[in-house]
Amino acid sequence: MASSNGKQKSVSSIILSLAVIVLAAAVVYLFVPHDDHAPDIKRVDYRVELLTARRAAPYAVAAPEGLPDTWKATSVRYQADQDDRWHLGFLDPEGQYVAVEQSTQKRDDFIADASQGAHATKVTQQIDGRTWTRYTGGRYDALVWDGAKGSTTVVAGTASFDQLAKMAQALELKKS
Repeated sequence: MASSNGKQKSVSSIILSLAVIVLAAAVVYLFVPHDDHAPDIKRVDYRVELLTARRAAPYAVAAPEGLPDTWKATSVRYQADQDDRWHLGFLDPEGQYVAVEQSTQKRDDFIADASQGAHATKVTQQIDGRTWTRYTGGRYDALVWDGAKGSTTVVAGTASFDQLAKMAQALELKKS
């Protein structure tokens, strides 16, 4: 009978220990701050990089003109040493990502990289007098225009095709 009493003390010790652990976890959860909101991404001013790219690139560089302030520019870079690659990233009004990408890189390789693996569909659409081909199936959906001499232009992201088309329509291609 002594051994049964020892087992009861062990079980009650385990239950008491478990209760203390659960209580400690609850206290930590309640009093340690945690934020479930996405971080606020800062707006970037891309004018200087755009002027630099338009001077340096061997093609007319695309950038939007006339987009509402609800579109937030978040990233910009021009990499002359990487096939004259131009990148301009935005968050659309719904918080989805949209990027304008241009390069002199081999067309298929560039599209695969810029669209994160999307493939051409048979769907094309006319936007501001240009024929764009839809790409789907990758991490991003994309609109691709290869009408600029010597470069390929991709508008890609997590946004809907309607939002991608709004960006494509706002693009002005200029060379300084």
